[in-house]
Parts: sequence; structure tokens; C-alpha cells
Amino acid sequence: MQQLPEKPQEADVTQLLIEVSEGDAAAVNRLLPLVYNELRRLASSYLQRERAGHTLQATALVHEAWLRLVDQTRVEWRNRAHFFGVAAQMMRRILVDHARAHVAEKRGGGAVHVSLDNELEISNERHAELIAIDEALTALARFDPMKSQIVELRFFGGLSVEEIAAVLNSSTATVNRHWRMARAWLYSHITGARADEQE
Repeated sequence: MQQLPEKPQEADVTQLLIEVSEGDAAAVNRLLPLVYNELRRLASSYLQRERAGHTLQATALVHEAWLRLVDQTRVEWRNRAHFFGVAAQMMRRILVDHARAHVAEKRGGGAVHVSLDNELEISNERHAELIAIDEALTALARFDPMKSQIVELRFFGGLSVEEIAAVLNSSTATVNRHWRMARAWLYSHITGARADEQE
């Protein structure tokens, strides 16, 4: 697959990520201003569908993800898309951990309703749904890791199809095909699990 040349800022991010991989601590401080706004935008976009008064705010999510990202001493960063791919994994873990803690506190709840559209938006019962999606993604990863990773990058990382293709070194057509199939599988898995719980 032929990759598009990076824009100047993307090239700067890629170069700084390489320097971070090589152990340059100063590169971490130069990297943050270049990626912070994008991380904040992704977190804000994701959290805007949360209920009012949600205890996890976008800034806290970004800061927690950033701390985990810069602590990744064994990652050999390839480029900006790879960085945001790993950021998606971090945000997923943070959000699911937060949701599990919230559910553990509240114990109870009703049926889970998940609406899977182009961006995998989910309804107001966010915590239980987030856990359901995480469990479904984990199940999907057991037999099709690529599809699971595409959903994670798209839903949790907010990456475009083109960026996902770059992360996975694949074509946009392949990513689109896997995205459609993964959405259908997740919908079937989650609604099937919900039906089993109601029996």
C-alpha cells in the first residue's frame, strides 16, 4: 500500500516519536504541545455523549492517557498514526476501568441498549454499554484481532479510515470492509448476549 506523505506537523510528530523511542526525554516535552489538542479533541468528542455530571472529564482522560503513553518505554513509535493507535488503547482501558468502577459502586441497572452507527455511538446507559462493547471487542479479538483493533482505533481513538490503514499498513478498502463486518458482528454479539440475560 502506498502511504500518503505526512504533512509538516505530522512529520514533526513522527520525528519526535522516534526521538522518544530512542530515549530522548526532552523530546517528550516537545511532543506534548503537538499532540495535546488532538488528544483533547478525541477525548472531548468521546465524552460529549456521556451523561451530565460525568466524573471523568476530557482533560483528566487526556492527562491519564498521556502519562501512560510516555511511560511506554518499550514502544518503538513508527509515526503519528501509530501513536494515536496506542492512545486509543490507553483511552479504552481508562474508560472501561472507570466504567467498571462506577458499575461496581452502583450495582444494579437495567437492560443494555447499544446503537452501532458509523461512529459506534452508544446510548445514555453509558457505563454498562461501554463494558459490553469492551467485552465484545475482547471476544472479537480472540478470533479476528484486526477487526477488533479497527473498532478500537475508530471508536476509542477517533482515527479516520486512512489513519487506521496507515497504522495497520493496510488499504482503506480493507479497513472499510473489516469495519463493516466488525460492526455487524458486534451488534449481533451484544444483542445476543442481552437476549440471553433476559431469558
